[in-house]
Amino acid sequence: MLLCPACMVEMQITEREGVEIDHCPQCRGVWLERGELDKILERARRVPSSRHDDDDDDDDERYRHGGVRPRRRKSFLENLFDF
Repeated sequence: MLLCPACMVEMQITEREGVEIDHCPQCRGVWLERGELDKILERARRVPSSRHDDDDDDDDERYRHGGVRPRRRKSFLENLFDF
C-alpha cells in the first residue's frame, strides 16, 4: 500500500498506454516512477497534434449559425491522465 505524500490517502495505480501511473483519488496528485515520464514524452512526440484541419472550418461556420459545435478529440496527454 502506497500513501499519497500530500494527503496520506491510499494511492491508486492505473496503467494507460503502457505507462503505470500512481494517482491520489483525493488530491488528484500524480506520481510517476523512474522512466515513466520518458515513456510519456516519447509517445507524445509520436502522436500527431490535434490542430484544426481545413474540414474544421466548415464545422466552425455551422456553429456560428446555430449548429452544435463538434466535439474536440482529446489529446494523448488528456487521455493518459483522464481518471
